Amino acid sequence: MPKDLRTFIAEVAEKRPQDIMMVAENIDPRFGMTAVAAALERRAQFPALFFRRSRGSELPVVMNLCATYERLALALGTTVQEMVPTYAERQAHPIPPTIVETGPVKELIWTGADADLRRLPIPTHNALDGGPYLTGASLVARDPTTGALNIGLYRHQIFGPQEIGVWFMQGHHGLYIQQAYEERGEPMPVAIIVGHHPAAIMGTISRIPGIGGEYEEAGALLQEPIELVKCETSDLLVPARAEIVIEGVIEPGAYKQEGPFAEWPGYYTEQGPKPYIKVTAITLRHDAIFYDVFAGHREHCVLGSLPRMGSIYRRVKQVVPGLKAVNVPAHVRMHCYISFKKRNEAEAKKAAFAALLTEPENLKLIILVDDDIDVYNEPEVMWALGTRFRADKGLQVIHDWSGPGGLNPAGWDYFPDGTKQPRMMPVVIMDATKPAPPNWFPPRAQVPEEQIAAVDLDRLLRPFDQRAALGQAAGAR
Repeated sequence: MPKDLRTFIAEVAEKRPQDIMMVAENIDPRFGMTAVAAALERRAQFPALFFRRSRGSELPVVMNLCATYERLALALGTTVQEMVPTYAERQAHPIPPTIVETGPVKELIWTGADADLRRLPIPTHNALDGGPYLTGASLVARDPTTGALNIGLYRHQIFGPQEIGVWFMQGHHGLYIQQAYEERGEPMPVAIIVGHHPAAIMGTISRIPGIGGEYEEAGALLQEPIELVKCETSDLLVPARAEIVIEGVIEPGAYKQEGPFAEWPGYYTEQGPKPYIKVTAITLRHDAIFYDVFAGHREHCVLGSLPRMGSIYRRVKQVVPGLKAVNVPAHVRMHCYISFKKRNEAEAKKAAFAALLTEPENLKLIILVDDDIDVYNEPEVMWALGTRFRADKGLQVIHDWSGPGGLNPAGWDYFPDGTKQPRMMPVVIMDATKPAPPNWFPPRAQVPEEQIAAVDLDRLLRPFDQRAALGQAAGAR
């Protein structure tokens, strides 16, 4: 069976049953669903949440599906340790989509007054949000010059029953396409995909050079061609096995005040006049599952981390063959940790700049470590920084690298009158690697690896028995 949102939910339930929970009560999409996720978050628990019923809609909602690296690795059929090189390797072998006549997403077709966004259980996520938002939705558009289809993950504020905003971030291909239609004075057909396999969603986030190629990337990550069908009101192609597709058009010069909205850094920053979409049709499965990303919290960051790590890994590997691992930690997606087997002193700068050129707008800090450091273990990275980093040799600050403005609140200057001014952002490179051969460096204090591997913790460890332990000790005296 082709992979989609349902096959992945079933796989999580089978292979990681502790990772998914169901809420059977009728939950209000305005803060009610995110309140459940936030309460679990305070316990450091991030299960996928399946809400059977939502107030005001007949459709269920799944949230937090991509809130852990373990579930992202499962989406690729691999492990957390291997998910980044697996992602990078698959990027090198795109799989073209296939066109089919119809699919499950066409089981229901709403047009005219029936194409009403209020029929969907669209959550309002955080206290200061300007209203309900689509957060896990991928927008499809066609470049008017080349004809290439481009897909990107953007935020979409619901303005009314048939009006929905779109915030195209500076530097993203969607903005270039929208500006091209605007300059031509032509309406821009769009389609918004809600709900598919996480590997397909990650394909729309990947850093791909040039406009287009996301469906091919999704196929590579899925390890099968993604099936596409033609939209009802345009010639755009959308996944046949999606849960919901919202079709519409952006008229040239049509803008509405958008925001505020809690973005992935966990702050409210960018808002203002943005383009908006006039809905022309909604197609969906007869029992569609609404897919939502918990905005401004862990899932919002985790979902975006792996595509960036995979893209950075592939780019760095091209210039530093000894690359071992890359981590863009979900809790601070502005940082990047890179480990590699160092052959010469130039490799550190090559690795850092390859990463920055792959992800130029969001990264603020690159930490380079040796291949004996686990980049997924942040205390180890900090230990390497404390024992191998020398600021007089390994620190590099690049001024005015990215911006101005953007989603990171540090990209703005703030004034007492409540106004703010965008500013260019610097980046920092910290080389915490040992000197390259033939120079030497003191060895680490480590227990022999074969001795650690031989320990059977399940056999050795038991709950502490105070009477037995302390009584025995007293008897020994």
